[in-house]
Amino acid sequence: MQYVHLMSPSAESSRKNPRSDAPESASGTKAAAQRLKMRRELAAAAMELFATKGYEATTVDEIAAAAGVARRTFFRHFRSKEEAIFPDHDDTLVRAEAVLNAAPSHEHPLDTVCRGIKEVMRMYAASPAVSVERYRLTREVPTLREREIASVARYERLFTRYLLGHFDELDHTDGNDDPLLAEVAASAVVTAHNHVLRRWLRAGGQGDVEAQLDHAFAIVRDTFGPGIGAGLSMGGRTDRPAVTARAGGDVLVTVAHTDAPLDEVMRTIKRALKDA
Repeated sequence: MQYVHLMSPSAESSRKNPRSDAPESASGTKAAAQRLKMRRELAAAAMELFATKGYEATTVDEIAAAAGVARRTFFRHFRSKEEAIFPDHDDTLVRAEAVLNAAPSHEHPLDTVCRGIKEVMRMYAASPAVSVERYRLTREVPTLREREIASVARYERLFTRYLLGHFDELDHTDGNDDPLLAEVAASAVVTAHNHVLRRWLRAGGQGDVEAQLDHAFAIVRDTFGPGIGAGLSMGGRTDRPAVTARAGGDVLVTVAHTDAPLDEVMRTIKRALKDA
C-alpha cells in the first residue's frame, strides 16, 4: 500500500520561488514575536475583565485601557472582543498545517493528522489556568461558544482536506471506501482531541493530557487506520493490505510491505494477539 505524499500549494510555491525558503529576517521574527506578545496581553486583560465585570458589561475601550494601549491598537490585533479570548488559534493552525506539509512520505496520513492536532492541545496545555478560565467563560457566554465552534471547524477542515488529498475523492469504484473513511477519520481525530481536552479542562487542567490524547488516538487509529487505503486501486485490482497478521496455535505469522510504517505493523500484531 502506497500513500501519495502531496505538496501543499504553499509548499509548491516555495519550491518555485527559492527566495521564500530563505530564513525569516531577524526584524521579521522580532515583529512576529511582539505581535503575539501584544495579542496575549490583550487577551489576558480581556479575560480578567470578563471574569470580574462579566462579558456583556466589558467594552473594548476597557480592555485596551487595562492592557495599556489605545483602542486602535486593540483593533489592529482583533476584530471584536470575543475574538480576543482566542489569541493563539491562528498561529496554532499555521503550526498544525506545517506538521502536515513536512510529513515523511512513508507515514500513514492518519498518524500525521494525529501529530498535527497535538499542536492544538499544546496551545491549551501551555497555559492551564488561562485555558480553564476560558473554558468556563465559553460555557457561560453563547457568543464565545460559537467562536470556539468556528475555530474547531477550521481544524477539522484542514485535516479533512489533508486526508482526502491522499486519496482520490472522486473514485467511487465499488469497494473503495477511502473518501468516506478519510472524512470520517478526520472528524474522529478532532472529536477524540476535543473529548480529552474537555475532560482535562473540567479537571482543572490537571493530569498528563498528552498521554490521554495518545490513548484516544490509538483508539481512532485502530478503528479507522487499517481501512484507509485498503480499497481498490487503479484498473480495479484489489491491493493487499500493507500489513496482515494471523495467529495459529502458538505461532503468529505477520506479512508486511517493506514500506509499511512500523507503528502500523505493531498495531496489527497487537490486534492479532488480542484476538488469538
